[in-house]
Amino acid sequence: MASKKSSHLVLALAVDLVLVLAFVAVGHYQHYRDFDPTALTQTAWPFLVSLVAAWLLVRVWDRPLSPLATGTGVWAVTVLVGLVLRAIGGVSVAEAFLIVAAGLNFVTLVGWRLIASAAVGRSAR
Repeated sequence: MASKKSSHLVLALAVDLVLVLAFVAVGHYQHYRDFDPTALTQTAWPFLVSLVAAWLLVRVWDRPLSPLATGTGVWAVTVLVGLVLRAIGGVSVAEAFLIVAAGLNFVTLVGWRLIASAAVGRSAR
């Protein structure tokens, strides 16, 4: 059981990172039509730092695939802290961006866990 939980933890980390980076890359490209590494890093760092904070605050290692206990916490902390860090850094946090960031990250960070937990539940039966 411990190795299964460990593999779920690695999966959760990889998927969360990919989804947050995809959110940043797609959004950045939509606005600037480029993939300049320096600009992408400046756009990504608040959300990557907030994802680390979310993992620590939510204690993802306890229930990495749980959509409610873990997914909603990771989503809320990642979005809220990410937006605050952007604002502190002097980057605009327009209302439209807030809505898109909250909505897209909810669908991805909670949604993949819904799918994964359903799949794991089926395989356990």
